[in-house]
Amino acid sequence: MQEFRLWCDFIERDFLENDFLKLINKGAICGATSNPSLFCEAITKSAFYQDEIAKLKGKKAKEIYETLALKDILQASSALMPLYEKDPNNGYISLEIDPFLEDDAIKSIDEAKRLFKTLNRPNVMIKVPASESGLEVISALAQASIPINVTLVFSPKIAGEIAQILAKEARRRAVISVFVSRFDKEIDPLVVQNLQAQSGIMNATECYYQINQHANKLTSTLFASTGVKSNALAKDYYIKALCFKNSINTAPLEALNAYLLDPNTEYQTPLKVTEIEAFKKELKNQNIDLENTAQKLLKEGLIAFKQSFEKLLSSF
Repeated sequence: MQEFRLWCDFIERDFLENDFLKLINKGAICGATSNPSLFCEAITKSAFYQDEIAKLKGKKAKEIYETLALKDILQASSALMPLYEKDPNNGYISLEIDPFLEDDAIKSIDEAKRLFKTLNRPNVMIKVPASESGLEVISALAQASIPINVTLVFSPKIAGEIAQILAKEARRRAVISVFVSRFDKEIDPLVVQNLQAQSGIMNATECYYQINQHANKLTSTLFASTGVKSNALAKDYYIKALCFKNSINTAPLEALNAYLLDPNTEYQTPLKVTEIEAFKKELKNQNIDLENTAQKLLKEGLIAFKQSFEKLLSSF
């Protein structure tokens, strides 16, 4: 299934030197993503960074972070480069700009350009959140021919707007990261059982339709936040349910490994628009609005990444 791609949503020094290479070499993945929470988890809990951190003592916290993070990004980029050179649709690693800059478009643009220039790799995507100021950043980076990963996309309306910006401006590869499982975590406690574990897929599918309607060939939907939040679901539930043409799924290791044991052999047919609208109507009857939920989840996601980044910086 060449039009469906798997990426790995994980980054950590020991992993990059071992299992990451194995996943690439056996054709299981063709890209990877990172975010402030993943870096916080890796750097604060893994022993593989401690010697380097000790050598960097005395430097500013953000400088220490960038030294460590950029080294990991370059290592991932090198491992993925043969895939990129064979097909420039594949082989990307993503790095997020400082989450504390999300409401300052000018500083975000400057940082994104600086990071991309410093890394100097064509297969690095710069991650930009889908915040209000983020739309301006996306446009500027697209015009500067920088590959973009638009992150924290929850709203189909916003997904469509981003796709239109990229269709007009993008000169390089771009992905729009639609977050999935957080919807079910938010909504499932509020609805009857037969409506549970569906909101994320319904909303993600609507985002997929919006992106496909407006995007050019350089832009794809990337389904993110695809690890399950409920023990009642199969670990690869969101990968299998969203195995759509012209899409990517970036998955945590647990979900990825479960899927690889029994991968899809055919594309999943997306739910029909009428099915999505009927589901949304049922939620409305219970006073739940998916667009309002999307706005809430975006705010929470922005805060969570700031908290992770602050925790990481303070650890130095």
